[in-house]
Amino acid sequence: MRVVVAPNAFKGTLTASEAAAAIALGVREVFPDADIVEVPVADGGDGTVEALVSANHGDYRAAQVEGPLGDPVSAQYGLIESGRKAVVELATASGLTLIPPSRRDPRRTSTYGFGQLLEAARRDGAETIIAGIGGSATNDGGAGMAQALGYRLLDADGRDLARGGAALSRLQRIESAGFDRGWRSVAVKVACDVTNPLTGPSGASAIYGPQKGADEAAVRELDAALARLAEVIERDLGKRVADIPGAGAAGGTGAGLVAFLEADLLPGAPLVVDAAGLDAKLRGADLVITGEGRADEQTAYGKAPGEVAKRAHAAGIPVVLLAGSKGPGWEALSKLGVTSVVTLTEEGVNLQQALNEPGRMLTRAAVVACRTHPWTRN
Repeated sequence: MRVVVAPNAFKGTLTASEAAAAIALGVREVFPDADIVEVPVADGGDGTVEALVSANHGDYRAAQVEGPLGDPVSAQYGLIESGRKAVVELATASGLTLIPPSRRDPRRTSTYGFGQLLEAARRDGAETIIAGIGGSATNDGGAGMAQALGYRLLDADGRDLARGGAALSRLQRIESAGFDRGWRSVAVKVACDVTNPLTGPSGASAIYGPQKGADEAAVRELDAALARLAEVIERDLGKRVADIPGAGAAGGTGAGLVAFLEADLLPGAPLVVDAAGLDAKLRGADLVITGEGRADEQTAYGKAPGEVAKRAHAAGIPVVLLAGSKGPGWEALSKLGVTSVVTLTEEGVNLQQALNEPGRMLTRAAVVACRTHPWTRN
């Protein structure tokens, strides 16, 4: 019997690879002779580097970069496929969790460190970079990233702009002479699961600015600054980015990645599940087990476990999903071929126990799932 174990992280308790190992223990208890293939997955958010490095037996690297307010940060990234691909997460360099609430100010925070992280990955020889851009502390349209990569963003006096989104209101021109053209041979693929435009009522500043510390006045200031950035990008770089779906992701970094690195903005779960090599590992499988912390309607639409289930179902393989809990709309998973959802709190386990011993409880849930359902190949 061949079982593919492909969970997402159980947020706040287990990484994707830890969850895969715990589930595999449960499967082995019921099916001791099973061929178990562990494929940790993610959807472009927190845990993407860990999932892909683990799934591909890659290597971790670290780069010393500037944090969102200029403080030094050690940002981890991964190399997979013999170093041909790199995996980075914006949040490790320019993330909201890197600064305390009292210091959060998207008028000042910058993606400069994210640019340094991208450059470190390129200098390691990566031909493709997969970037997860969730969890940013920034609202600078990727301007700091561009500055780290050699672009100059200049005011009316020819001076380089200071870091931060507010400074973009003074932007007069962009010079690209210092940008390393070696980037043109690097494919940058961005896991982007939002469709917000750069500016306006649904734009980066209005929707995401408040959670990063912006009040109403700051939201208006930042929205106007991003509009100015888009104007100058279109004039000086010949790229219209304001209305691209996903341009507003990560405080407008989606737009910046397209403008400055010619990146592709792609749905996160398919991008990351592809990079994990799931399709090849499904061949010959009799059962697929996936999972995440909370199973709800979003799991079916846009999350990694839903993508895993969809691909397994297309291959005619039964799918079971393990979850910490169920939320509204979890029944939608049946349309993707999930034949059973087993939660950690079933079989008399209370929520606190599940939180205190997540690995053991996940193993137990896997045992319950395997014993309850005599999985056979369709």
